[in-house]
Amino acid sequence: MVDIKKGQTDKNASSELLINFFKKQGDLEGKLYIGYPILYAGGENIILDALWISENKGIIIFDLIEGLNFENRERVRDSLYNKIESELKQYESLNKGRKLLVDIEVITYAPACREKEVIEKYTSFNDKDLIREIESVPDWDNSSEEIFRKALSVIQSVIKIKTQVDRSYVKKDNSRGAIVKRLEETIANLDNQQEEAIIEYHDGLQRIRGLAGSGKTIVLALKAAYLHAINPDWNIIVTFNTRSLKNQFKELIELFCIQKMGRKPNKDKIRIIQAWGGSRSTGVYYEFCKDNGIEYLDVRAAKPLANKLGTQPFDAVCKKALESIEKSKIKPSYDVILVDEAQDLSESFLNLCFVQLTKKKRLIYAYDELQKLNIGSSLRNPNKIFGQDASDIILKKCYRNSRPVLVTAHALGFGIYHNKGLVQFFDQPALWNDVGYLVKEGVLKAKEKVTLTRANEATHKFLEQEINLEDIIQFKTFTSKQAQAKAIADDIEKNLKKEELLHRDIIVINPLALTTKKEVAMIRALLDSKGIRSHIAGDVDKDEFYRDKSIAFTGINRAKGNEVPYVYIMNGQDCYSHPIIPNRGLRERRNILFTAITRSKAWVRVFGVGNFMNLLEKEFNLIKEKKFELSFTYPTQEEIDKMNVISRDLTITEEIQLKTDIDSLSNITNILQRIDSGENQIEDYPEEMQAILKLLKK
Repeated sequence: MVDIKKGQTDKNASSELLINFFKKQGDLEGKLYIGYPILYAGGENIILDALWISENKGIIIFDLIEGLNFENRERVRDSLYNKIESELKQYESLNKGRKLLVDIEVITYAPACREKEVIEKYTSFNDKDLIREIESVPDWDNSSEEIFRKALSVIQSVIKIKTQVDRSYVKKDNSRGAIVKRLEETIANLDNQQEEAIIEYHDGLQRIRGLAGSGKTIVLALKAAYLHAINPDWNIIVTFNTRSLKNQFKELIELFCIQKMGRKPNKDKIRIIQAWGGSRSTGVYYEFCKDNGIEYLDVRAAKPLANKLGTQPFDAVCKKALESIEKSKIKPSYDVILVDEAQDLSESFLNLCFVQLTKKKRLIYAYDELQKLNIGSSLRNPNKIFGQDASDIILKKCYRNSRPVLVTAHALGFGIYHNKGLVQFFDQPALWNDVGYLVKEGVLKAKEKVTLTRANEATHKFLEQEINLEDIIQFKTFTSKQAQAKAIADDIEKNLKKEELLHRDIIVINPLALTTKKEVAMIRALLDSKGIRSHIAGDVDKDEFYRDKSIAFTGINRAKGNEVPYVYIMNGQDCYSHPIIPNRGLRERRNILFTAITRSKAWVRVFGVGNFMNLLEKEFNLIKEKKFELSFTYPTQEEIDKMNVISRDLTITEEIQLKTDIDSLSNITNILQRIDSGENQIEDYPEEMQAILKLLKK
């Protein structure tokens, strides 16, 4: 069966007939692309009407005729042939001497044409003609599956997009640097779901969901570039929560456009801007306020409003902006808006984007439900947010994280082996399958015991095959922060000087963003004494994350959107639970831990101090004992609702008030003890308090 990917096309009738033809041909295989790929050759770029690649026939390009009249298409076919040949010949692995190892042919398909008495070779007007022409193409003498995969990766535009770090310096076969080099070479092709998310065109709402490491950011960047290349007159916005993502989007979109259009993207037509923004660095919300004459609020000004509404500052300002103007008065400004990290923004922001779109309402947003770092519930169904359905693509395969790393992140994020029970939970059983888990034992049903394991096709196995399982992820408790700092500094020195890793291969994450500058100072001083440079991501340039030959230290918010081979998470005890109110804010802290762990492409080290870190380490040891599987009793809906209340995140105001209340209760306990010992009498206290003390004494 042929796998069909339908992109944007202006030849809808002939495309649909071609798609229907391939759907009926059960003996054919490979991939059929409609409106893809885009080629740049001879100083011009073209969008292929359709292309079919198979191990049996090689590449067949379809020249589609939409109208009723037919003319000689031989020169058109020759041009298409030359362009795809020129594209493939750039890759040494697809050539043997001067001979291209991939067979190419071009067939004209004109299903509506009236002049059917005019027949050329490689021309077809109906299904019967198509079968004849395809059968007339000689079978591809391809003895290597590797050649097919490399040709496919060129069609998918992955080889040039995935920029590799130069690791020619690596000399040792089994160093960490050598393992990373082999890992990067192994992961080349887009998987089926990623490819579908990029190419498939839906003239309206589109939701893309997936695990951390499933490629959502790359998919969104390439989709934006693809839409810009096909529709250069469209006004397109790419937006996000984490500022350090800006350069990643910029690089990916520029690479695609240079490769496919022969030039950089038109910055007036495709803009990469943050969600909030301000006068110094523009954003979607900032421009909405400016364009519609609405009061703009920065973070500081937004906090009182957020406290009043009981929500996050950004959610509050977006709600206020939407309420400040009638929708009928909002002038549509954009043809497409693509939103990354939607889980860290808000439904009100998505609505703010939605109302600025032209009639087709092309809003494409990507998110991971478990990576949410702020207060509130997961995003609801699109119909409940926008009043209409969306096409829905789920990216199940995790390319970044190995199975042990990903299962550990999920187990700790949900609190599967937490000594006080689950912390949070999916409210739909089907979501477990959506994120790549299979039921090994039991059933996904309330009050039933169940064991989940990662599906083989959902996570790469490269690291597990290359190195000892114990080396992939480790937790360690220290007696002091000084001991923790020394261990991290010594390990980083070893990473750089003995294990052939680069500075940009390593990041150190401090869970609580506001304490990062203070907490990392000790480790940075130790590294400096070893002659190793370091920096705090975003301390000089808010959009900067990496620096040349410098170790990046970061809080969790700036870490999002970045991935490296080796991740150190310091102060892991801060992720176990709240130090004052253990049952509150658990969800946020566990989501922070999940997000930090899943920044790693290879190794994870979670270090911390004190009893909470010791408890977290014991929780991890249970995960190892369970062989990186998830075993639990499936909760009832009532239990899920309850844990969402108990584990919900605390606002600063709530935290201060609860601490005050706890201190007050502690004072009452001390008063009662003094009364019991005879040190004080109830009558010593004000008359209005005596009744309360007598009641408590009963």
